Amino acid sequence: MVSIKDKIVLITGASSGIGAACAHVFAREGAALILAARRFERLQSVAEKLQRTFNSKINLLKMDVSDRTQVESILSSLPAPWHEVDILINNAGLSRGLDKLYEGDIQDWEEMIDTNIKGLLYITRFLVPGMVSRGRGHIVNLGSIAGHQTYTGGNVYCATKAAVRALSEGLKLDLLGTPIRVSSVDPGLVETEFSQVRFRGDNRRAAKVYQGMNPLTAEDVAEIVLFCATRPPHVNLSEILVLPTDQSSATMVDRKN
Repeated sequence: MVSIKDKIVLITGASSGIGAACAHVFAREGAALILAARRFERLQSVAEKLQRTFNSKINLLKMDVSDRTQVESILSSLPAPWHEVDILINNAGLSRGLDKLYEGDIQDWEEMIDTNIKGLLYITRFLVPGMVSRGRGHIVNLGSIAGHQTYTGGNVYCATKAAVRALSEGLKLDLLGTPIRVSSVDPGLVETEFSQVRFRGDNRRAAKVYQGMNPLTAEDVAEIVLFCATRPPHVNLSEILVLPTDQSSATMVDRKN
C-alpha cells in the first residue's frame, strides 16, 4: 500500500454517502481533503467529525458541479497550498425517477445529465492540466453497473453512467504517455441516500430497493476507491465492477422475502 499521507484529495458530493465515506477513509490515511458539495451544513458536519477523529487538514467548498462558472470560479480561488490536487474523486451524481423514456420528466433528464456528465467534465477539465504539468495525479470516477447494463426505467440515468464509463476510457487514452492514472469504480446496489433522491424523499419506496437483500455500504465502495489510489505508480486499476453477493446483474437480485 503506497502512502497518501499529505496528498491533496478533492472529493465531489462529499456531504453524504460514498463521498462522505471516501472522505473518512482518505482522512484516516492522512490525506489533506478538499470536500465539495451543495449542502454546506452537511459538509461541515462531515468535516468536523474528521477533524476530531483524525485531526485532518480540510478545505470545504460549497459547490454545484453542474454550474461551470461556479466550478471555475471556486477552484480558481483555492489558496496556494491547495492548488496542486493529487487525487480527484468524481463522486457527485444522482438519479431521478423510473419513468419510461417517452413519459420522462425533462427536468429530471437535465439534472442527471448536468450533474453526472457535465459536472464530471467541468471538474476534470479544470484539474487535469495541472496534474499533467506536475507529472503526477489520479482521477477516480464513480460509475455504476448502470453504465454496463440498462434496466427498465433507468434509460437516461443508465445513459449518463455509460457516458462516465466512456469518458474514463477516453481520458485514459488521452493520458497515455503520462504518469496520470484513471480508474472507474462501478458499484451495484449500495444503500445510501441514492434511492431517496431518486424518489424525491419517498422513504418507503426507497427502502424497497434494498428489501430482502444485503446491499453494499458506502464504506465498502470507499475502501475500493482507496485501494485504487494506493497501488504502486505502475499499477492502474482501470475499471472495477463491484456487486453485493446478493446481486448478479443490474436486474438480478436475490431477495429473501
